[in-house]
Amino acid sequence: MMIKKTALFSMLTAMVIATAACSSGGAEGTEQSGGNTTNAENNNSGNDGNGGELSGSVVIDGSGTVYPLMSRIAEEFMVNEQENVSVEVARAGTSAGMQKYVAGETDFANASREIKEEEVAELEANGIESKEFKVALDGLTMVINPENDWAEEMTEEEISTMFVTGNYKDDDVVLWSDIRSEWPEEEINFYGPNENHGTNEFFVKEIIEEQDLVETINLQQEYSTLVNLVAEDENAIAFFGYGYYANNDDKIKAVEVDFGDGPVAPSLDTIAEDGEYGPFTRPVFTNLSIDAAKEKPQVKAFAEYIFQVANDFAGDTGFAPLPEEELQESLEFIQSIN
Repeated sequence: MMIKKTALFSMLTAMVIATAACSSGGAEGTEQSGGNTTNAENNNSGNDGNGGELSGSVVIDGSGTVYPLMSRIAEEFMVNEQENVSVEVARAGTSAGMQKYVAGETDFANASREIKEEEVAELEANGIESKEFKVALDGLTMVINPENDWAEEMTEEEISTMFVTGNYKDDDVVLWSDIRSEWPEEEINFYGPNENHGTNEFFVKEIIEEQDLVETINLQQEYSTLVNLVAEDENAIAFFGYGYYANNDDKIKAVEVDFGDGPVAPSLDTIAEDGEYGPFTRPVFTNLSIDAAKEKPQVKAFAEYIFQVANDFAGDTGFAPLPEEELQESLEFIQSIN
């Protein structure tokens, strides 16, 4: 599905809330927000770069977690700033999007984890100058079915332990009562995003410290699928970004996590790198092709716009804002590109 750049804001809101998903392969590999201008047309852009009317397209792919924020910014830019520019925002997933980016197929790559050394090497090998920027803060959120009234609060250790293979059962058929004896003797159904997603990589690297996930986990490409699976399964537990919980809190419930000082619910107030929900907080990123920003005025203009308005739309799309000084530093860097 592709949303044209003339779409009304009501269509965008419905798209962001309804899709709230991160996928490639199927729907996510092709879904975009923005126009359908080709890359060839994208290269035939705009003006003299002095801030006048621009044309052409901006091509973005990558993280489905970042997708709602970036697509909202794109719509605002096209409607209120540069109506002749088409900003195409797709959501193949962090890793899939990065593969397109390092090959020079996109102008930006959104990511829910830091760029990898091998991706930096590929960019260098392909002669692409790139810069990674933080755009907002996300809180990794553990979600359960609304009928689950026993696991509403869990410790950080319980969460990290239960998702690791072999910690409770050789066959990984883990019961709730294995976690706490007073909980039901029912099998836990584990869910999460698949390996295309930076959220999966963040969880494996930071939460379970590079150990293997339980073999019984059901990994999905679509975040909307994960939401539905948890909503229909009393014994489900899943992890994904806060925004997908916040947009579906009528269907699923967030687990409050005890990091040592009592349970903390993920929220826009607690999600911060040095805040109460700090251990499960992560920055999310966009990567900008410096070459594209130099060659195409519309790309540089959109990059500047991101850091002028990111905090205006962060909360609406399920993210905590960055400190203003960080956004200002990023803006000044982009403005210096010649």
